[in-house]
Amino acid sequence: MYYIGIDISKFKHDCAVIDDAGDVVTPSWSFANDLEGFLQFKALLDSLGTETKIGLESTGHYGMNLKLFLEADGFSFMEFNPLLINRFVKSKSLRKTKTDAIDCEMIARYLMTVEYKPYPPSFYHIEKLKSLTRFRDNLVRQRSRQLVELTNILDKVFPEFKPFFSGKFTVTALHILSEYSSPEKIANMNSRSYEPLRKLSRGRFSTTHFAKLKLLAKNTVGHPTDFLLQEMDIVLELYSQLDSKVDETESLIRECVSEIDPPMLTVPGIGVDSAAVILAEFGDFSKFQNPSQMLSFAGMEPGYFQSGTSESTGKMVKHGSSFLRYALINCTQTVINYEPTFAQYYAKKRAEGKPYRVALTHTAKKLIRVIFTLQTRNITYDSDSVR
Repeated sequence: MYYIGIDISKFKHDCAVIDDAGDVVTPSWSFANDLEGFLQFKALLDSLGTETKIGLESTGHYGMNLKLFLEADGFSFMEFNPLLINRFVKSKSLRKTKTDAIDCEMIARYLMTVEYKPYPPSFYHIEKLKSLTRFRDNLVRQRSRQLVELTNILDKVFPEFKPFFSGKFTVTALHILSEYSSPEKIANMNSRSYEPLRKLSRGRFSTTHFAKLKLLAKNTVGHPTDFLLQEMDIVLELYSQLDSKVDETESLIRECVSEIDPPMLTVPGIGVDSAAVILAEFGDFSKFQNPSQMLSFAGMEPGYFQSGTSESTGKMVKHGSSFLRYALINCTQTVINYEPTFAQYYAKKRAEGKPYRVALTHTAKKLIRVIFTLQTRNITYDSDSVR
């Protein structure tokens, strides 16, 4: 058996091969992150025969093309958390030395010490979902940034506008700014302008509100200069474009989740968006032997310290994906509202004197245990079987 360690980087990958005895068969060498380099690596794999195990660090998108290349040629591989590799390297030497040559050999040696759990052939769907969910998160952040810019401009142009809408940019408020970009135009709105606003707000924007907004616009202390109004038009256009792309990306995410059809969707309160992030970040559920490993992967386990006769637990370690923890906590809040079993568990933790966030975290851990059972056994949710 040959153990192959690969250290992934942007323009090249470093590779080392060791045998069952731990002897170096192929010293560290580099191949380019292109077709020629991949073919060189495949030639090495072919020369070693079929008894090979391949390990590499999880380093974002840099290794995606290599993983797809290996899968297309029928080779299996296993990914490792970089933190585990880092700790393994430190356990082998007190020297503070880090090179790609050392890393790839240590990945191969670490591969010898663990159970080989190769990525499933369907990993592409998970990678696709992970890319889409993170891309959506980036778009949402950019969209939110435009609202901050819009607020800054309104503070100079029409400072009374946003407080009038209780500090929120509702659909009605954004429509008014898009159609009537200056306080003067807003003050001159007529009865024909009101009907679209009434429909957008579903009747909540009354004629009284309409008259008050016009009066505010007429008596504003803002200074609607030309350059500020131009900036506002650009920001509104960018916001509209980003909002459209968020919807487009969410449609792609829903299609991807529909193809996978995860059992966790049968839990009341878990929507497609939350399920998408949980699926994408956890990846292959078969790599987890128990829910505790999922908690550790999500960084939702408490730190534990023991020395001599003293021992204590600390705060959540918060290792792993922040996207995953955020999705789990938000999802748990919704599940509490829709599923009585989780609501009772949350209430029990609150009755024990635990603060809101602590009780919510405990409930999220219970949700992870349920998700583990549903996904690994491929069964639907049954509230009667949940304790």
